Amino acid sequence: MTKEQAIKIIKDENLQFFNWFNDHDISPNEVLISQQGNTWKVSTTDERANAISEKDFDSEEKALENFIKRVRGLNKFHNLSNRTN
Repeated sequence: MTKEQAIKIIKDENLQFFNWFNDHDISPNEVLISQQGNTWKVSTTDERANAISEKDFDSEEKALENFIKRVRGLNKFHNLSNRTN
C-alpha cells in the first residue's frame, strides 16, 4: 500500500482516530504511524495517550497496511460503542 492509497481509504471510509506521521500531538485512543530513519512504527495509544502495541516495519507498504487495519478496527470499536450508549 502506498501513502496515496492509504489516504484514499481514510477519506473514502471517513476514518478517524489516527495520527498521520506526527501531524498533531498524540491523543488518547488513536493509531499512530511514524518514520524513524528506515523504520516505520505503528502503535495505538491508551486512554492516557501512552503508545502501546508498537510494531516496527522495514517497509512503508507493510506499515501502512497495518496502520489501516488498526484504524479500521478502532473506528469499528468507536461506532459500536456509540450505538450502545
